[in-house]
Amino acid sequence: MTLLSELIEFNQQFVENKQYEQFRTTKFPDKKMVIITCMDARLTELLPKALNLRNGDAKIIKNAGAVVSHPFGSIMRSIIVAVYQLAAKEIFVIGHYECGMTGLNPEEVVSKAKSRGVSIDTIDTLQHAGIDLNRWLTGFDYVHDSVLGSVNIIRNHPLLPKNLPVHGLVINPETGKLDVVVEGYTGV
Repeated sequence: MTLLSELIEFNQQFVENKQYEQFRTTKFPDKKMVIITCMDARLTELLPKALNLRNGDAKIIKNAGAVVSHPFGSIMRSIIVAVYQLAAKEIFVIGHYECGMTGLNPEEVVSKAKSRGVSIDTIDTLQHAGIDLNRWLTGFDYVHDSVLGSVNIIRNHPLLPKNLPVHGLVINPETGKLDVVVEGYTGV
């Protein structure tokens, strides 16, 4: 049985047994918050439990490293939609210790892409098109600095209100303990 078949089979039972009813909510976050966090599988259940969040409490945006790398990229668009269309009133950037983006080596990523069938011609075409793969695929050295950088991009965005609290935290992926990097009420 393939993974897809397994998922679809479970899903059919899930729907038939109306197990979805316990998760019903609206599209508006009950706690009026947006969380930008990492896609690390250890955080899937741990992060909401560590924050006492239930389904529907927060908009949770996940990407590699919880990094907001571009002020006009899809992460920022999601934040702006959450603030103006979905009534979010606070932003939380939550990185984590032992993140796979720490020390990420772009040459290693490109090498692995090549070994999986991406051609050198494709890599060269991207480079000639002005896409700096080394910059785009570089991680960070310290999670605290990365969180602070993302907080600053959000806090200084021209389309967001200056009084919007933007917090920065780091979670321990083993225990769920949170460390505050930036308390977003200061200066708001």
